[in-house]
Amino acid sequence: MEYRSLSLAAGLILCLLAGGALAEESGPSPEQQADWQQRLDKSAAMLAEAREREKAADNLLKQKDKACYERIFVNSCRSDARDEHIAATREIRRLENEGKAIERQVKKEQLADKDKRRAEAAPEKSAELEQRKVETAAERQAAEEKEAATLADKERKAAEGAKRKAAEAEKHRKKVEEHEAKVAAQKAKAEKRAAESGKDK
Repeated sequence: MEYRSLSLAAGLILCLLAGGALAEESGPSPEQQADWQQRLDKSAAMLAEAREREKAADNLLKQKDKACYERIFVNSCRSDARDEHIAATREIRRLENEGKAIERQVKKEQLADKDKRRAEAAPEKSAELEQRKVETAAERQAAEEKEAATLADKERKAAEGAKRKAAEAEKHRKKVEEHEAKVAAQKAKAEKRAAESGKDK
């Protein structure tokens, strides 16, 4: 019996179409994937056949058991029917176990392949991680330097602003003093004139 399915054919066609792209990726080869798929399909077909055979054996046992009541040696007939059922069940279990063993083997190979690829990629990933750490540290350092420069610029501008305000305040104070002195001088002059003109009278 041949255990090929439509999914295997479709998988092979897809593998052939995407063969070039898949070869460059870090996954298993198309041939390996096709082999795994073929074996998984065979396993699924064996398990399906085992289920069908089990249903058929159970139905046959029921039919024979029912027919045994029409015979003279009922218990002997039923015992023979059970023995046939047990033999059929053993063959079914063997088929089922073989199908499960194939499936387990494929899963084991797939896991081993995945682990192997992960182990092969580990140094590269480690190097990438180190590179990322270096880049992140450099970016953080640059950001800190930029922030420090911005803060220093703000402090410098604030100091310049405070100095300018102090200079303007001093300039204003001097103007006010000069103005008050001028006003006081004019007032004194006016008072002197007033006093002199008062004497003349």
